[in-house]
Amino acid sequence: MELINKDTPQIKEFISSLDSMLNGIESIVKHYKPHLNGERFLSNNEVSKKLNVSLRTLQEWRDTGLIPFIQIKGKIIYRQSDIDKLLQKHYFESWKEYLPSLKHCFSEFNLNH
Repeated sequence: MELINKDTPQIKEFISSLDSMLNGIESIVKHYKPHLNGERFLSNNEVSKKLNVSLRTLQEWRDTGLIPFIQIKGKIIYRQSDIDKLLQKHYFESWKEYLPSLKHCFSEFNLNH
């Protein structure tokens, strides 16, 4: 009869697999943000990192009405959808790909009259 203990290769492999699964679950739980009525909310720090701006810049944007926010007592949160709208509103499409055809159009006009 074979004796099984914690040093058995199969047990070591099993424990390693469990550790790996636990690390994955911990990572998921750490980054999980519950939805409230289908909306995801972000903290000041999350928005700051996402937009690559300082917390002071976020404060200025709130003060000037550039960015919508929710304030409950001292806690400030942002709706993910509002941040997405802000990014879309300030999106500039690339124009370089259209430059050759624009040059061709303008070359037909003699602007040196």
